[in-house]
Amino acid sequence: MSFTPERAAIRFGCGLSPRQAAPGSVDDMLSLLTGPDLAAEAFPIPGMDAIYQLALDDRTGRRALRAAKTDSEKKAAQKELRAERRRAKGFAAIWLGQTLMRRVQTADGFRERLMTFWADHFTARGKGPAISFAHTNYAQEAIRPHVAGRFSDLLRAVITHPLMIHYLDQNASVATSSRVALRKPDRGINENLARELLELHTLGVGGPYAQTDVRELAELLAGLSFSLKEGFVFRNKAASTRQHTVLGRRYGGKDRLQAIYRVLEDLSVHPATARYIAQKLATHFIGDAPDQTLVDALERRFAETGGDLMAVYETLLTHPGSWGESQGNVKQPIDFIGSSLRALDIHPRQMPGKNVRRVRRFFYGPLILMGQEWGRPAGPDGWPEADEQWITPQRLAARLQWAMSAPIALRKTLPDPREFVEIALGSLAPDEVRFAAGAAETRPEGVGVILSSAAFQRM
Repeated sequence: MSFTPERAAIRFGCGLSPRQAAPGSVDDMLSLLTGPDLAAEAFPIPGMDAIYQLALDDRTGRRALRAAKTDSEKKAAQKELRAERRRAKGFAAIWLGQTLMRRVQTADGFRERLMTFWADHFTARGKGPAISFAHTNYAQEAIRPHVAGRFSDLLRAVITHPLMIHYLDQNASVATSSRVALRKPDRGINENLARELLELHTLGVGGPYAQTDVRELAELLAGLSFSLKEGFVFRNKAASTRQHTVLGRRYGGKDRLQAIYRVLEDLSVHPATARYIAQKLATHFIGDAPDQTLVDALERRFAETGGDLMAVYETLLTHPGSWGESQGNVKQPIDFIGSSLRALDIHPRQMPGKNVRRVRRFFYGPLILMGQEWGRPAGPDGWPEADEQWITPQRLAARLQWAMSAPIALRKTLPDPREFVEIALGSLAPDEVRFAAGAAETRPEGVGVILSSAAFQRM
């Protein structure tokens, strides 16, 4: 099998659109990916500075509440803190809307899909009223600049990012030989980041490492930290003063941060990492049981280029195993809603903006019911890939309900279903879906039938 524009838009992009033409070739897709990031320019999302300020404001509010001495002071402090938290929720609502609008209006759908893949692979989420919204800003700051670069650069950016350090409690980790540990013996090492770095980010579950590697890597990583005023910082007083052996290689020296960068570089080009990333990419874009020759080709390309992601993507997009005619994965909820909005050609003025109630009604709440609370997977391994995780009776019912109610609420005038089926599915539309679209008694019903169809639910 070989490239087809419609399948490229659906399987490797954000879906078909009446506004944006489907990709004309693999070269077009790769050229867009290395070109200007027009979607991010059109629908901006700030980096972590915005989160740091929200967190500082929240901290100030909590301190004012603790310092309140009278009932009136307490009530005023509570009111101010609630207002600050509503403001944070309003920003988060805007950022979710911007994320969806990038999918709706971009000509570079492959970039948006890769963003989702890598943000999930490097799952990090905030803990606390303000930082709980930081996953979008983290992805914008740490992942988006490196999507078309080298895996090692992407790995370094996420492992040293404040949200990852915060999520995995790395800022509390103190090496056993550090100056801090000598003064405060109760402070100790935290293995969370080291374990996830080996198990989830590079070598994979069951990879060629032992508990001693986890422990030694944790000692080596001690010192990685952050502050709300400075962002990422390296605390030499918490760092190890010894050398450490990870996967048979020694790391150490006076510059502890450079030693960390060296171990990250070595892990990024390890043969097990090539194998693990190849399998994950193929599974995410092609199906739960991808063509093994495709996985092998991705692994070889990753290994021979030292993790050049553009070379790996080119292999993914040109291999015959990527273009089978059978439908691929069930769309995850964010892909389902995003591709629906894209087919409907939703305009920014039709989005809820920072109206938190409307965002919860049309997007945040339905995503929860579909099984994918925005930015909050259950653990650091991210969202499941297996189709059966997404098509349970309750989650399928949530998709159907959204398809029947949200389009008419967002866009008051819906397209003729007989035309919409061609917009949403093109030549891939099954005859039975075309028939159902034509037989619908109302436009909302016809559009809902198309979006609910099994053909639209899959990549």
